[in-house]
Amino acid sequence: MSLRLELQRLLHQEDINFLLTNRIPRRLATKWMGWFSKIESPVVACASIAVWRLFADLDLSDARQRSFRSLHACFTRELKPGARTIDIDPQVLASPCDAIVGACGTVEGTELLQAKGFPYTLQDLLADPALIEAYRDGTYVTLRLTSSMYHRFHAPHDGTVEHVTYISGDTWNVNPIALKRVAKLFCKNERAVIRMRLAGSGHLVTLVPVAAILVASIRLHFLDVTMNMNYRGATEMDCDARVGKGEELGWFEHGSTIILFAPSGFYLCEGIHQGAMIRMGQGLMRLP
Repeated sequence: MSLRLELQRLLHQEDINFLLTNRIPRRLATKWMGWFSKIESPVVACASIAVWRLFADLDLSDARQRSFRSLHACFTRELKPGARTIDIDPQVLASPCDAIVGACGTVEGTELLQAKGFPYTLQDLLADPALIEAYRDGTYVTLRLTSSMYHRFHAPHDGTVEHVTYISGDTWNVNPIALKRVAKLFCKNERAVIRMRLAGSGHLVTLVPVAAILVASIRLHFLDVTMNMNYRGATEMDCDARVGKGEELGWFEHGSTIILFAPSGFYLCEGIHQGAMIRMGQGLMRLP
């Protein structure tokens, strides 16, 4: 009897979480949070961070600084030197971010999973015929950043960023509850498609940062631009930015998701599986 009640309680919590994060005016809430988080007041920032700590395991021990003038500054905090170790093996793609590993493995033709029983396709996510063929039967990893994690993301390998497509969209929450209930969720949300050519091997890998509620803003250093909901449709941006493995590419303004794609022949490193905790710089995939 107690086990049944506990399951009912957990299911009820999931229902509340889903309703609170996905049945409100998402775009309005996201724009409001963008405004509020940038208020520069140590008092407001301190109070906001204190409230944040009530709902998340916020650890600032590896942050470059511990006090912040705004909530936004805390969201986008930098790490202190030496806080992460980068896997320097040239045969390894390093994780671009701190994350919890979500669905991962082999793309079945052009179909992959956001959660068990909830497939989506490369066509729906990438909107680029060349990329669809590049990753047919390829390898992918979904990396979920929680709200309290380090929010900056980095180059998984030495190489050149060749092109970015920014696709405007909705701002659904991308937590596990929503992924089990909203079909093709990643394909509905704001996202950037970042194409990167690896140095040495010439393989094409693609990172897809997906924004979410309260997070529809992605900053990319090499374009010196912040991408947000003011864009409409798909915005194409050519670039030729050489980056080193572990070099910072940009940041989210809150937690969200990055999906990394590699061609057929790449395989997951040992210990990379759904539910695993991973840190930026840790080995993620091995080259063929």
